[in-house]
Amino acid sequence: MATPVRIGTCSFADEALVKAWYPKGVKTGEARLRYYAERFDTCEIDSTYYRLPNAETVAQWAERVPDGFVFHVKAFGPMTRHPVRLEVLPEELRGAVEPNERGRVEWMPREVRGEVFRLFREALEPMREAGKLGGILLQLAPYVVHRDHSLEYLEWAQAKLPGHDLLVEFRHRSWLDDEHRADTLSFLEQRGLSLVVVDAPKTEAKNVIPTVVATTSPTAYVRFHGRNAATWNKRGGSAAERFDYLYEPEELAEWVEPMRTLAEQARQVYALMNTNSTSDGTAQGPENARRLAQVLRGAGIYATG
Repeated sequence: MATPVRIGTCSFADEALVKAWYPKGVKTGEARLRYYAERFDTCEIDSTYYRLPNAETVAQWAERVPDGFVFHVKAFGPMTRHPVRLEVLPEELRGAVEPNERGRVEWMPREVRGEVFRLFREALEPMREAGKLGGILLQLAPYVVHRDHSLEYLEWAQAKLPGHDLLVEFRHRSWLDDEHRADTLSFLEQRGLSLVVVDAPKTEAKNVIPTVVATTSPTAYVRFHGRNAATWNKRGGSAAERFDYLYEPEELAEWVEPMRTLAEQARQVYALMNTNSTSDGTAQGPENARRLAQVLRGAGIYATG
């Protein structure tokens, strides 16, 4: 029997959902999460990319959703080689790094980065203990290219998160180009790391990876970024602009056979919508999720959401 495809959105508290999806009377974070969990059974937490979570908040998230609900949590920026503003680092770590003239920390000693991993891991423990933690999303910075040092870093990161399901999203096309694709997939499979499959604009930009439908662990994870090539690398553009996209049913129908393949190969399959604009008056994430579920179910694939 094929695995169900569990569908949700990237964030339950995104501005687009607050503006255009939640009813007016659903105003608090608690009420919104409970409302979300009545309609979807999985969610990706992306706020943790911008600052470390705290265990109390994580415990509250876990308490507010029913058994069987699965969260995926995006790694804090420095864990995936992204720069970070000094003030969002824990106070005890600030003296160990050197910010640039704009107050951003672009380089971090390995031992300091290891402390960031430890704090992140400990903060997620309440969710893990509650049985509601799925994977940790490691979305590598777009300048992290396929090379030996990058492979070593992924091995080191995995050692810092023992026992966790790690979802690796590459942001430089060298990882999955013709020269390196087989090596990348083999590396992930040997270490039980999950390849994040993406739907993204059709462009030759270096920071857009090709769509490669493959499983490298028991978890299949697909992120839908939309196909807005015009705004993907727009200078000064916001995330809402970059991921401003409402999929047409025929575009989502392109995913019927890939999803069927993933559902036959993996033990768990997740599809998360990272489309987060309201440019057309619609909360695109939930609407795209609804459309995908409808398309898959119409094709005989069991999908939630």
